[in-house]
Amino acid sequence: MSDLVWNETAIRRAMQLYFIMGSNNCSKAPLHVLNEAIEGGITMFQFREKGSGALKGDGKTKLAYQMREMCRRHGVPFIVNDDVDLALAIDADGVHVGQKDEAAAAVRLRIGSRLLGVSAYNREEAEAAIRCGADYVGVGPLFATKTKEDAKAASGLHVLAELREAGITIPIVGIGGITAANAGEVIRFGADGVSVITAISLAEQPAAAVRELRQAVLAGKS
Repeated sequence: MSDLVWNETAIRRAMQLYFIMGSNNCSKAPLHVLNEAIEGGITMFQFREKGSGALKGDGKTKLAYQMREMCRRHGVPFIVNDDVDLALAIDADGVHVGQKDEAAAAVRLRIGSRLLGVSAYNREEAEAAIRCGADYVGVGPLFATKTKEDAKAASGLHVLAELREAGITIPIVGIGGITAANAGEVIRFGADGVSVITAISLAEQPAAAVRELRQAVLAGKS
């Protein structure tokens, strides 16, 4: 593993601008998009190779390894979505699972001290994720999104405030339909950061899109 040390302060810092992408989310070469996103200032990256046209087998593993190497050279934490075997094989920094993926408690046992993120739609799912050993929760979709083919209806920003009011202090990253126009509100309602796919992966200039998102996040924190 890399020499990253995970405490809540480090996790909150890494959550600020969390880019998620697979090869099928890009209109340009995925390695080019990731390189530009890193130049723009993403703080974490998740390899999510799912859905129509996604790579499988050796092709998926090769791309994941190349992306992990790129992230590690630049000090960007590299997370694998819902594929513990792949995460362990390429020495990823962590794993993120959804409610329909491998059980979070089982993933925690398999990955040891690596970072564990869990998707949550509401307070009950967030509390269950914490009990299973999650280091952070990805809450949403907050806004309507078409990127995930099986996405639930948008919850709205109020769910973030509800979690904080209920005493949930775990790092939270907002997910689903987030853009530079609404990222600041996501932070103001209680998230530590935002995660995006197409706002960066389909941008004409990914680095510029990242910088715009970062400005929105910082404005939300101020």
